[in-house]
Amino acid sequence: MSVKDRAVAYGYGAAWRLIGAMPERAAYRLFDRIADRLWKRRTTQVRQLEANLLRVLGQDTTPEALAAMSRRGMRSALRYYCEAFRLNRWDRNRILDSLDIADEDRTRLAAAIRSERGVVLALGHTGNYDHAGAWLIATHSIEFTTVAENLKPEAVAERFWDYRRRLGMEVLPHDGGASVVGTLARRLRAGGTVCLVADRDLSATGVPVNFFGETTRIAAGPAALAVLTGCALHPVNLWYPAPGRMGIRVHPAIPVPPDGTRQQKIATMTQALADAYAEGIAAHPEDWHMLQKYFLADT
Repeated sequence: MSVKDRAVAYGYGAAWRLIGAMPERAAYRLFDRIADRLWKRRTTQVRQLEANLLRVLGQDTTPEALAAMSRRGMRSALRYYCEAFRLNRWDRNRILDSLDIADEDRTRLAAAIRSERGVVLALGHTGNYDHAGAWLIATHSIEFTTVAENLKPEAVAERFWDYRRRLGMEVLPHDGGASVVGTLARRLRAGGTVCLVADRDLSATGVPVNFFGETTRIAAGPAALAVLTGCALHPVNLWYPAPGRMGIRVHPAIPVPPDGTRQQKIATMTQALADAYAEGIAAHPEDWHMLQKYFLADT
């Protein structure tokens, strides 16, 4: 491991120790200040966030309105990291009491989890998916399976995997290839639950979709698993309604089309998934944590 990689890994380790031990209000204020400093510096990530948000808000958005939204967006993105460094210390009551979900969505989610079909819950980079996962485990007393991005350096990836495992998740590495797909399919055929963050194409084999009037690619995995196993596929939106709270929307299941080839079915379902993501982002654009190039026109 290089000196730089060791320093990064040490920094994350220190953050888990120190941020986790801070008073909550002080921790949130600290990360708001970090977000504001990055925003004022107009970093590459801030400029890319604004380019992405402009597609959501519309090209006629004033520079002032776009800047105000990107500032809130940076605070929301940094809030995820603040909570990541603290979530392992939250007790069960805190996890359960800090999430807002409509009764209809709660009932839909419970039925999907109880079903013998298995279920894929497909999320995007919005809100805090780890918080949602911890709530799911605490509410339904289940262990679910997820796939985690291979962050660099490897030691940082291992820390995030361990953090999620301690929350109760089964974590598979993203580069696990066919063996990962096979494991997910087995979990689903056994009636299990799989949660996937799937609004980005990390494999270069994603499905082209229309997203806010432009083309991007998102992961084919959720739809492919539904076609392969017959499991239910539910899009999920997350957002922050207030400090210390998170909202969750569980959409109705996306049906497998009765006709067409396997690839056509996957493409149709993936577009429906993208539409559900877009609905949530349009309602809460400040909580879309997409600081990377996303639309094909930008790549």
